[in-house]
Amino acid sequence: MEILSSSLTLSLQLYFHYYLVAAAATVLCLLLTVRSSKLRRKSRKSDASSPVALERQTLCGFPCNCHSKDSFIHPNGETSLVADMMERAPVGVPERQSGASMMEQLVPEITTHALSYLDYPSLCRLSMTNSLMRKAANDDNAWKALYHKDFTLEQDNVKPINGWKAYYAMTRAIVNINSEFFDIIRERSISSMSRLWLNSDYVKCFHASGTLYSGYNAVIQSWQRGFNWDQGVNFQVRDVRVRVLSDMAWVTMKAFVDVDSFNMTNIFELHNGRWYLVHHHSSVMDVDGEVEQQQNMH
Repeated sequence: MEILSSSLTLSLQLYFHYYLVAAAATVLCLLLTVRSSKLRRKSRKSDASSPVALERQTLCGFPCNCHSKDSFIHPNGETSLVADMMERAPVGVPERQSGASMMEQLVPEITTHALSYLDYPSLCRLSMTNSLMRKAANDDNAWKALYHKDFTLEQDNVKPINGWKAYYAMTRAIVNINSEFFDIIRERSISSMSRLWLNSDYVKCFHASGTLYSGYNAVIQSWQRGFNWDQGVNFQVRDVRVRVLSDMAWVTMKAFVDVDSFNMTNIFELHNGRWYLVHHHSSVMDVDGEVEQQQNMH
């Protein structure tokens, strides 16, 4: 028992001795590492502020520490042969501009595709953020893509005189006025209908009954009689197609009221900065003919 106790005591003493040695070695290594790191950072700062380093930073446009002709040191301590890579780089490849945003580096096609996912209000708000976004949001291709998404692909070959942004704004204005026309019918407001039409003797209106009314007074009286007879109608308007010229626009559409269906055309003219309705045509839709026409198109 005494031998066993002595052996155990000796083992514990040796273990404690080795533990102290290991702990001292660990602390020493940590101190040396910290000291070496401080010296390295100090050396980099002095090298970076030297005239040679400043000249290299100016040439390459990247804030690196060029310690030698053949290599430079990254912040993580890795080295690479940049000088050789720069010599072999194609002359025509542009360097990345310092501070350039991601939008500036995108090719125009990608930028246009990205902006095509925005709607009309979002694209307008984007143009008010900064000069770069204003330039991108005013791109004609972006507005053309938005026009085709919101309205129709039929006018793909159209070349608007003032660009697609102005053409989109004019088309949007006509669509809004055309929607106002149906709101007036729902509300049966003769005063609003009177303001919508151009006060001229050449305006015309064909109602679904087939009766033609010519001249401003006759047209407004026809709407007054219709509002007095009807108890209010709720149109479901579909397949709206718009074509806008400099001072004239026309809209074709299909309107559905209960079991009745109508083909309609509205023609507008621009006078003193305001669009006025000058022609309305409504006729009962030939449902069988419409179905046959759609089948032939497919």
